[in-house]
Amino acid sequence: LSIDDEVPNYSTWSQNYIRRYGDSEIFDEIFNRIIEEAIAYDFVDLDTVFGDGTHRKANANSRKHENKVVEIVKKHYDDELLEEINKDREEHGKKALKETKDIELAYDEETGELIEGKGTKSIKVSKTDPESGCFHKGEKQKCFAYTNLTFCDRHGFVLHNTVAPGNQHDSVVFHDAYRELLNTYGDSIHNISLDAGFITPAICREIIEDGIRPYLPYKRPMTKKGFFKKYEYVYDEKLDIYICPNNKDLKYTTTNKSGYREYKSNPKDCEGCPFLEQCTQSKNHQKVITRHVWEEYRELADEIRYTPEWKDIYPLRKETIERVYADCKEKHGLRFTRIRGLKKNQQESLIIFGCHNLGKLARMKKRRGLINMTSPNKKERHIRKIVQIYQFA
Repeated sequence: LSIDDEVPNYSTWSQNYIRRYGDSEIFDEIFNRIIEEAIAYDFVDLDTVFGDGTHRKANANSRKHENKVVEIVKKHYDDELLEEINKDREEHGKKALKETKDIELAYDEETGELIEGKGTKSIKVSKTDPESGCFHKGEKQKCFAYTNLTFCDRHGFVLHNTVAPGNQHDSVVFHDAYRELLNTYGDSIHNISLDAGFITPAICREIIEDGIRPYLPYKRPMTKKGFFKKYEYVYDEKLDIYICPNNKDLKYTTTNKSGYREYKSNPKDCEGCPFLEQCTQSKNHQKVITRHVWEEYRELADEIRYTPEWKDIYPLRKETIERVYADCKEKHGLRFTRIRGLKKNQQESLIIFGCHNLGKLARMKKRRGLINMTSPNKKERHIRKIVQIYQFA
C-alpha cells in the first residue's frame, strides 16, 4: 500500500485468514522466496546458525482462564531413551522397564520458577485464546503468550521460526524446529550456538549425533545455597562411582524411569561426616546423586567451551539472534499480537521475519553496490521501491 491508498477494513484481513489462507502455504512461500534471494547473492552463511526463543504476548485477558490437568505429551526420543535405560539396567543386573516416566521442563505458573513436571501438569487455559499458554518466568509479568523459537545465520538472516504455546519451555519446542531447519538446509550447517535453556542431555545428544558442534554457555548448578555443587563430587568412570568431598564412595543403585542413574552413599559414612550439613538434609543421612544415561553428550558439549572456536562463535549470539529479536520487537510488532490461534500467529511471524530479511537484503545489496541508484532499469527500480517501502514501514 502506498501512503495514499485506502487501508482495508480489518474484517477483510481477518476473513482472509479463514477463507483464503486457512490451508494456504503462501506465507511459507513468501518467507522462503526472500531467503532464497539472499542465499543466491551469497549473503547467508549457513556454516554456523544461532538459535533462541522469545515470548510474544497473546491477545488474551490474563484473568479469564480455567484450570486444567493435562498429561505430559510423550517425547520423540522416549523409545530410544527406554532402550538406553534397559541396556544400562541389564549391564548392572537389573530387570528391564516397560515404560519411561515423562518429564517436561516448564516455568511454574504461580512462582515463575523452573520446575520438572512428571506424568501430568496443571495449566491455565485462556478462555479468549485457548491455543496460547500461560507464561511466567522469574519476576516477569504473568500473561498468556506464544513462544517463538528462531534460527538465524551470523549476518542476522532468519532461517526458520516455529511458534508454540507460551507455557512450553524452549527445550521442549526445540526438536521439531531443529528437524525442520536440518530438512531445509541439510549438510550446510556445521555449528549451532544456543543459550543455557537448551543444555539438556537429549538436545546435546541429538546435535552431536547429527555431526554438528554445539556451542553452549556455562550453566550454573541448580543447587541450594550453602550446599556442595554437583561438580564437587568427582565421577570415576572406570569404577562407575562418585567420590564425595570427604573421599567417600557413592555407589550405583539403579537406573530410574526418567533415565537417571542413582548413586547413593553409605549412611554410616555420612552420619559422622563433618560436611554433612553441606551435603544432605535427608533423615537417613544418605546422599543421592543422579547421572543421566546420556550425560556424556552434555559433558562433551561442555568441553567445547574451552576451545578457541567457542570464543569466536558463542559471543556472536548477542550480535545475531538477540539483535534479530530486538529489531523485530521494535520495528515489526513482535512484542504482542492481536491475532488469535497458533496457526495464524505462525503465519504472522513468517511475515514479520520475512520483512526483517527483506530489509536486510535490500541494505546489503545497496552496501555492495548491487543497486544502481543513478540509472535504474526495471529490476533496479523494483529493488529501490522495496527499499523505500521498508524505510517507510
